[in-house]
Amino acid sequence: MTEQEIIYTMALTRIKGLGLSNSRILYERMGCATAVFDNRKNLRDFMPDVSDKLIKAVSDIDEAVARAEQEFDFISRNHLRVLCFNDSDYPWRLRECADSPLVLFYAGTADLNHSRIISMVGTRHCTEYGRDICNSFITDLCRYYPDTIIVSGLAYGIDINAHRFALSSGMPTVAVLAHGLDRIYPTMHRQTASDMVAHGGGLLTEYMSATKPDKGNFVRRNRIVAGMCDATIVVESASSGGALITADLATSYNRDVLAFPGRVYDQYSEGCNALIRSGRAALIQSAEDLINALCWKNPLETSSSDPVQQELFPEFSPEEQTIIDTLKSVDDKQINQIVVDTNMPYSKVSSLLFELEMKGIVRVLGGARYRLVRG
Repeated sequence: MTEQEIIYTMALTRIKGLGLSNSRILYERMGCATAVFDNRKNLRDFMPDVSDKLIKAVSDIDEAVARAEQEFDFISRNHLRVLCFNDSDYPWRLRECADSPLVLFYAGTADLNHSRIISMVGTRHCTEYGRDICNSFITDLCRYYPDTIIVSGLAYGIDINAHRFALSSGMPTVAVLAHGLDRIYPTMHRQTASDMVAHGGGLLTEYMSATKPDKGNFVRRNRIVAGMCDATIVVESASSGGALITADLATSYNRDVLAFPGRVYDQYSEGCNALIRSGRAALIQSAEDLINALCWKNPLETSSSDPVQQELFPEFSPEEQTIIDTLKSVDDKQINQIVVDTNMPYSKVSSLLFELEMKGIVRVLGGARYRLVRG
């Protein structure tokens, strides 16, 4: 991706009166930010139905471009990364969400498109019970899948405990911030943030430098926490709070939501118990519960079953066999990656996967991922 495209994509997010929704419309219909800006004076030639409001909004881009150029300089000087919406390193799970940001700023080395990413969220006022759950769950999960990426928000309580126990277990962990990468909030978590970047994790935000950690930013960043992960786990929560917002967002993105139960009279278990009682979250007590819920293969279980062999499926069409072949070598694969690997249209792949699911050959997982059912 060119420097100009990166700067223009950042600038598109800074145009006054445009907003995320309209920015996405322009970006997706024109194909890239450069096309939007290069053709801003004749947008109707490409988008006959474009509104006067949008045309007016993109008519003056100087201030937005200047701010983007300033941010690009900050990114370059500090050896950070910009992940634009069309970038191959942009989290594909998040890209599927209708309200995903056009630009992410990233410090770290964790693969944001890794095959296993979960978020752990909860109250800022976690109890010893919540802390013990973070410890035992992450330690247990490390036995099965030590490369699982743990995502949270670097806040007090459950967030920071999830990050720190992931670090102590040698697991990569990523924090989604509510401000720019020129600061860490809370400041007392600065060392943990530094350790995360240094040990295979990272810091991720949609906000440019000099953005303050305002209250509304914390609510907005929850959609990234939910959208970039396979599942959201609520460890402890009162009857209201950011963790429940994140859980609802995860549900709206068709992600799995799981919650640890607590005692009926505990204030900071009210939210978890309500999620379970209402069916909005599955009850979880261990890492194995998560593995089963997400249909991950249990690496500690031995099986005498042989992998699916091509000759076992003579009734499959060539296109179906191509899908089976591309799923054989991995635990699971997202539909967009299947489209790329098979070089077939999205609609065709979607139809074939549905047929294979009906035949019991593939299983659909959260986040539009598919796994071969091994007999």
